[in-house]
Order: sequence, then structure tokens, then C-alpha cells
Amino acid sequence: MRRLTVSVVTVAVVLVSTPLAMAHEHPSGITDLVTPAVVRVEATAKIDITLLDHVGELLHVQRSYEVPIGTGTGIVVNPDGGIVTLTQAVNTDKPLDIYAGNRIFADYHKAKIPVDFNRHEVEDETLNHHLELCYAHKTSDKSTCLIDIKPDITVFPNISPADGRGFKAEVVKLGDSPQSPAVLRPTSRADGGVGLPTAPLADKVPDKAGAPTSVTGFLGRPAPNRPPKIDIAHLGQGGAGEGGRTFADPKKKVNEPVKLGKLIDQGMLGAPVIGDKDGHVIGMLIGGGNDARMIGVREITSALAAAKVAPRRGPLDAAFEAALTRFHTKNYTDAAPAFQRVLDLYPGQPVAAAHLKESLAKKGSAEDIGVRKAAPESTTIPLWPFIAAAAALLAIALVVGLLVWWRRRTGPEEEEEAPALVSVPSSSPPPEDGASPTVMHRRSPTFPGVTPHQPQPQPVLTAQQPQVQPQVKFCVSCGMKLGPAHRFCGYCGHPIET
Repeated sequence: MRRLTVSVVTVAVVLVSTPLAMAHEHPSGITDLVTPAVVRVEATAKIDITLLDHVGELLHVQRSYEVPIGTGTGIVVNPDGGIVTLTQAVNTDKPLDIYAGNRIFADYHKAKIPVDFNRHEVEDETLNHHLELCYAHKTSDKSTCLIDIKPDITVFPNISPADGRGFKAEVVKLGDSPQSPAVLRPTSRADGGVGLPTAPLADKVPDKAGAPTSVTGFLGRPAPNRPPKIDIAHLGQGGAGEGGRTFADPKKKVNEPVKLGKLIDQGMLGAPVIGDKDGHVIGMLIGGGNDARMIGVREITSALAAAKVAPRRGPLDAAFEAALTRFHTKNYTDAAPAFQRVLDLYPGQPVAAAHLKESLAKKGSAEDIGVRKAAPESTTIPLWPFIAAAAALLAIALVVGLLVWWRRRTGPEEEEEAPALVSVPSSSPPPEDGASPTVMHRRSPTFPGVTPHQPQPQPVLTAQQPQVQPQVKFCVSCGMKLGPAHRFCGYCGHPIET
């Protein structure tokens, strides 16, 4: 038999925890929403150079070189793999063609020149002339070098176990300056059938000086021994335009620009700055050395709009955020299957995997508010009394309906069958003058209608007594009518003959 279970404790927990879940700001894991969407970005330039050697014999000497351009941290902003990072992490203003010319002359001609990005001269005049023509490959049709430069960008996602290959990406839009946002998109595989984890972008930067924030990023390629680096910082005075907003510890215990500048030099260039209010991205780290600053979310969204890349969240993010809500409200019973669902959608999501392990460890413990749903003091009410009561009410309604119908149908016939008159004989003796006695007739009273369940009174009919007509006599002398008791005629006094 199915049972209807009503748990007072469960209802109370739901009513109390629902508004908390809706307004929860993840105070104990402020970076949880963003960390899965943080990626490592490495950019190199692939240079193919052909040297036309005609110093001796005419030869075509081909070489390929890879030149590092930059490294940094990127943020995935939509499930399709749209990424925002800093321009200087994926682009350089250094003359890569000069580097390639110096290197091929040093390798092939064994010229004693530094392999760098500067122009040089060699002692041999013929060789020096050819080197100058190699430098002028963009401006002279007599150049001794044919150079093709292609950027090569590799993105390493935050996944466990670590992905050593990464996936390739291309530049969609570069910024106007090295410290402005650049937008990338993947050109090869990107893990996840439902798309990549994304980071939510805030609406604006907090205005208040000293507002607490968090920063997270990679100091190298993701590895089991190299998780994302997380640190705290506080916003300084001023806005967050292209020049950036400074950082300042309100208690003046730490020189935050220097601390964050070292992290930038180690690979956190472009790392997301996360607001303490709701865990959304409010900006990105720029600078380096002893000067770390932040560009705001407005610059990020403007770059995305110019690249026609829309930031949005996906089904994976919705499932992950629902699991985080349960986890941070200590509902470990419900958090465990929710995190498992996230891992089914995106295997290797590191934050979900770590929280799943903790949820399973704390499931059913005193800390777990989810166990209250199965509290023993819950009241169990069987369902069958309600069904029986409903059936009884239905039966009563049917009986009453049938009785009313029968009464309406039989009532008029009973009134028609009732006698209209009742004859009651007179009990008084006939008059002495010989007149026929008067018989009184009166209308019988109408019997009121009664309900069908009461006995029906039957009308009583009184039969009339037979009337005896007296013998009429006349006076033999004068002919007058005589009464039965008269002995003499009342008119002429003649005696009545017997």
C-alpha cells in the first residue's frame, strides 16, 4: 500500500534552506565557480625560413624555428571554448624575422652573431651584404630570405588528470595594447561533450577601496603537483580602465602590488580577479615586477563584443553551481550525487572531484543536514482511511439522490388516488313530521405528503347507511297529508283510520 509521508523536520529544513540556497554567495569557496574555467595559455611563433645561398653554389636552405611569444592565464567565457586573455600573452612586437635571419646565418654560415632580435654585422663583406638582404625580406625583391611566420597557441585546461597535449587555439581579436584583452577560440578538440566549464562575469567592479578579491591562475602547465595558485588581494582607489586599478592592503601588512607582480611574472598574467560578493570575475591581472594592477570587466566585455564572442553559461555550469549550493550549505547527502552528475558530464573536473570526495566522507555525519530528511520522528499517515471516507461520502450522496428522485416520481400519483369525499351519516333521529332525514356530506381533508421512508397513512372511507323511505298517508276526509304519528287530521280533525 502506498503511503503518504509527511516529515515535519524535512519541511522545516526545506523552508529554511531554500532562501539560503538562492542567496548563497559561497563564502567558504569564493573561487569555486571560476577555478574550473581557468586555463594555461602558451604562445609560440613557428617560423619557416628559406635562405637563398648564392655566395658559393646556389642553394635553398630551409629551416624551421619555434620562438616563444608569451605565457599567461586565460578565462573560458562560453562552452564553445571562447577564451579571453591578455594580448601580450599571445602576441609580441619583437621582430621575429630578424631573429630567424640571425639564427640561420649563425647555423648555416657559422657567422659569429648573437641569436637575438637585433640587427648585426659580420666582418665578411659579401656575407654581411647577404645578411642585410635577409633582413630586408619585406621591402626588397632581392632578399636572400623567404620567411613565413605563424603563431602557435596551445591551451591547457584545468582538468584531472592533467592534459599534457592541450588544444590549439587561434586569435580572434587582439587588443590595441599589450595589456589589453585578446580573444581566442579553439581550432582543435576541446574536452567535454557539453562544452567547457565557463566563468561568470560580473556586472561591474566594486567601487569601494579595500574591497576584498581573490586571484587564481597557473604558474606553469597544469600537473598533479601544480594546481591553480590562489591568493587574496584588495582593490585600491580609483577606477579600472585601460590603465588599470591598483591593489592595496587596507591594513598595510602586505605590499600587494609586489606580491601579485611576482605571480604575474611566474605565469599569472591575465589571471581572473574574483569579487568577494558572488564569486564572479571582475577583472584580469596586468603588469608585473613590482607593479600589479587590474583591468576591469568592462574592458573584457568590450573586447568580447568586438570579437563577436558572446559570454554565456552552459548546462555543465548549471549542474555544477547547483552542486556547489548543496555543498556550501552542508547538505552533503544531496551534494554527492550532484557532483557525480557534473563528473558524468565533464570527467576530470577537479573542483567537482575534490568536493565529491569530501561530500562522501561527510555524508550521514552530524554535519550533514541532508540526513534530517530521514529523521525517525517523521509522522506516517496511512492512505486507506482517506479512501474509505471518500467512498462512504460517495455512497451517501448516491442514496440521497435516488430517494429524492423516487419521491418526486411517486408523490403526485398518491395524491390522485386519495378519495375526494367522505360520507358521514347523520346520527340524529329522523324528524317526526315524516321528512326524509338529511344526510351530511363533507369533503375529506387532504392527507399531507410524507417522505418515502415514513409509513403512508391510508384514508378511511365511511359507508352510508341505507335510507328507509316512510309510508306517506293522506286524510280520507279532506285529502291533506298526514304524518306517521298523527291520529287526527290537522286540517279537518277527521280521525285517521287504522
